[in-house]
Amino acid sequence: MATIKLELVTPDKGEILSKDINMLIVRSTAGELGILPRHANLLTELQPHAMKVKMDGGETLVAIGGGFMEVTPEQITILADSAELPENIDVDRAKAAMKRAEERIAQYKQATKDSLIDIARANSALARAKARLLVKNVPFN
Repeated sequence: MATIKLELVTPDKGEILSKDINMLIVRSTAGELGILPRHANLLTELQPHAMKVKMDGGETLVAIGGGFMEVTPEQITILADSAELPENIDVDRAKAAMKRAEERIAQYKQATKDSLIDIARANSALARAKARLLVKNVPFN
């Protein structure tokens, strides 16, 4: 089966993943995308989510905290704000982050317009925490 090179990097950790893969499924700001070898050129912004990396008949989930993806027919390059492989995710930390984000969102809904709560930041934190829990296959609802 044909493969395409995946390069996943973050500003703070550098290279997270560098592999030849069969398919990548990501959530962009325009919707969900499936990337196969020899894909057309593409540049898109990514949302926080659990991306699916398919290779050698198996599938791995990777928690992505948003960022950008460039695709050429030979390579996928993801510049992620944050990224975590399943073995590097602390479930207790992810649950605590999700709880904090949910509390901030609830406070925002009850607050006045002078509130100092940054709802976009709280929603982003919630999405990142949910992605981490999805990668570890931990229920969160």
